[in-house]
Formats: sequence, structure tokens, C-alpha cells
Amino acid sequence: MEPRKTFRPWNPDQYVHQPVTPAEILPEDDLVFFLLETIPNLDLSAFYAHYEEETRGAPPYDVDMMCTLLVYGYSVGVFSSRKIASACERNLAFMAIVGRERPDFRTISDFRKIHLRAFEDLFVKVLQLAGEMGMVKLGNLALDGSKFKANASRHKAMSYGYMKKDIERLRAEIRDLTSQANQTDAEEDAALGSRRGDELPDELKRREDRLAVLEAALKRLEVEAQEKANAQQRQRDEADAKREAEGKKPRGRIPKPIDPTPEDKTQTNFTDPESKIMKTSNKGFDYCINGQAVVDEAHQIIVGADVTPDANDKRQAGPMAKKTRETLEAAGIELPQDGDEANAEEPEAKEPEAEETAHPQKRIPMTMDSGYFSEGAVDEVETEGFDPHIAVGRQKHHAPLPETVDGAPPEGLTVKEEMAHKLRTPSGRACYAKRKQIVEPVFGLMKHVRGFRQFLLRGLNKVRGEWNLVCLTHNLLKIWRHNCALT
Repeated sequence: MEPRKTFRPWNPDQYVHQPVTPAEILPEDDLVFFLLETIPNLDLSAFYAHYEEETRGAPPYDVDMMCTLLVYGYSVGVFSSRKIASACERNLAFMAIVGRERPDFRTISDFRKIHLRAFEDLFVKVLQLAGEMGMVKLGNLALDGSKFKANASRHKAMSYGYMKKDIERLRAEIRDLTSQANQTDAEEDAALGSRRGDELPDELKRREDRLAVLEAALKRLEVEAQEKANAQQRQRDEADAKREAEGKKPRGRIPKPIDPTPEDKTQTNFTDPESKIMKTSNKGFDYCINGQAVVDEAHQIIVGADVTPDANDKRQAGPMAKKTRETLEAAGIELPQDGDEANAEEPEAKEPEAEETAHPQKRIPMTMDSGYFSEGAVDEVETEGFDPHIAVGRQKHHAPLPETVDGAPPEGLTVKEEMAHKLRTPSGRACYAKRKQIVEPVFGLMKHVRGFRQFLLRGLNKVRGEWNLVCLTHNLLKIWRHNCALT
């Protein structure tokens, strides 16, 4: 029976007889063409520097091509080097980048590992491009962090208490095996003559290797615990000195001495020791790295990025403020001055001698949630030239907002009370209200749209380079969409 409906003709062999190019099939404003035009025009000298020192081996793949390939892969959610290599053979957009020069997965993986520091430099170059396009306004910056799974297995970890027991067990087994080996050697020497004496039984060698790994992990936990105890002691000494300067007497019981010994439940991981166990959004625990990002309000451009093994954000405000200032200066983005707005409104009213007078730097608002608040954090952020707006506590759901206040805070308030007063003013409340809509969608795009939920590399320095790659691709996507909106 003939079908009543007429279908469109289908001939899968038609491409056999005619050449197919990505430019003919992909949209003219596709992301891959934007990157092919943008990446080679950026300063990639940090990548080329490696090959000036390394002259051995066959000619490497073109640096512009490899950079564009990795940036495009991370932009569209293809992070694995094996998947990128496979896409270079099957995906038109990837083929538009590599042409007939298709690197294998090992080449792609090695290029990423070798140039991790260079990707930090490329992050600055992309930020500089966004600044030149007027996409960085520095009117309101928002800082937040999100936990990304580390490349570490929960089954390759051990607690401090269990580690001590396992070390004692291994030492006892090594003593027994050594005694057995010596007895066997004596029997063989008596029966067969002398042996070389440097053979080591496999069981004994395995245990000695395991013992060395456990002792190194034990030492690592003890060093971390000692550093933590030293930091707590410094905080305690500073609080005592401040109390003595104010003439106040200590209250309550005398605190116990700080114990520098790790708790028995403290864990370390053997695949990535620099990752830490953290509570995740699914109410479970996993080994993670805390990715930090400072985002500009105007176009959600990331202006500062770093990673930390700390699950708590309380110590990240100051370092991230410093990192942001250094990144903006490296990108050549000028910080706003107090007289900028007035001068823009009345350029002709400027006195000749006033042109030589430098206006003081305008403090850029930087908003953070309550996880970042501490008196030291407020001081560190202000020292870097930013105006901190940090929540001092969590607000209960459906609870009414505190009443609005006007004017400067009264004298004699603590740092926490002054910050609470600032966030109750109309300007402070309006500034902090934008925090969520500025920074949280950035992590949502990374995790839910591009699918980046786990670092592929191990070790904090390597993870930092990969995090810069993730953040610079976010900025490039924002620039690409901004260009598409203008055309």
C-alpha cells in the first residue's frame, strides 16, 4: 500500500560525492568561529615560552590551535581529553578547529598539564578584552564559592586513628616477615651456600612500601594539625592582647591549652592529599575543592578566581580581595575614582590645575554572604580598597526584614554592629540585595549548563590552573553572547 503522505527525499550517500565544510553547515555566528578569530589574536606568549626552552622531539601542534581546542571543549562541556580527541574526528565544530591535524588524547592532556600556569595568564588576557569592550563596570562585585568534586576516591582515604593502628600492624608483620626471611636465608646458606643477600620477599616489600605511604600521610596530618594549632594560638594571643589594652578582665574559665595532635577521625586522601572532605549539597560528604569567584555586576564577568581546600569561606575574603585587585591591575582595568562621575558630567568646568590633582580611589562595593564574615575579613577587604558588604548572620525564611536606618553608625559599635548598621541603610540594603543575582548564576551555568562538576587534575596548583580555564571560558561565552546581541 502506497503511503498517502509524501516525505522529503533522503540520500545519505550524497556527502560521499561532495565536500562538506563546517562553514557551510554551522551558523555564521557559531561559538567556534568566534573563538577561531579571538584566541589567536590574544597574547599567547606564556604558552610559546615553554617551547623556547624545550627543543627536543618532533614539531609540536600549533599553540593557537591547541588553545582554541581546549577553550572550545571547556566552553561546550567537553572536558575529558579522550572525548575531545574523539570529537575532533566526529564533530564539525571541533573539526573546524583542528582541520586535518587531529591530536590524540595524550597530546591534549599533556598540553593542558604543561600550560596550567599559562592559562592563568590567559584568564587575565580575556579579562582585559572584556574591559576594553566596556563589559567590566566595577559598580558592584560579588564574591562566593562553590564545592567541586576532587579527582579523589573516598575509598582511598584513612583516618588518623586507624592509620596509627595500621602502622603498628604493618610494623609487626614486617618484623615477623624479616625474621622468617633471616631464618630461611640461614637454612639456605647451610644447604646451598651463600646467596647475594639483597633479595627481598615480595610480601615484605609490599608491606614496607605501604608503611612508607602511611607514615608520610601520618606526618602530613600532624603538620596540618600543628599549623592549625599555631593559628588558633595566634588568635587567642591577639584576643588577650586586645582585652588587656582595653583594661578588661578575662571572663569564664581559663581555656585549656591547644592540643596540636590531630583528632582520630581526621582523614586524608591518598589519591589527592590536598583535597578535603566536605559536606555537599546532597547532604553527603565527598572530597572536594572550593572554587572561589568574584563577579562583576554589569555582565557577570569573573574578575577574580582561585581555589582553596578549606570548606569554610571565613578566611577567603581578604585573599580574594587581594587576588581581584592584582588581576584587575594586570588586565589594565582602571579602578574608579571619586571624581569620575562629576568630571563626566561637567568636563568643561575643570580648572587647569585641577587636572593635575589626582582624585582618591573610589571604594568598590564587594558583597558576600555570612560565611565570609569576621572582623579580620572586614579589615582585609577594606585594606585592598574595597567596600565590604558582608552579612553578619543568616536570616530566617519568611522573617520580616529589620527596619531601615539612615546616617552614619553611632560611635562605640563593634565591627559586627557597624556592618549590620551598614546593611540596614537604603544604599547598603540595595547593594547587598543584588549579591545572589550577580554571582550565583555563574556557578549554576558552570555546573548545570556546561556540566563541570569535578576537577580532572590532582593537586592544588594543577586544580588552580584548571579553574582558571573554566573561568576564562565563562568570560569568553559572555563576550560571545554580548557580540551576538550587538549584531
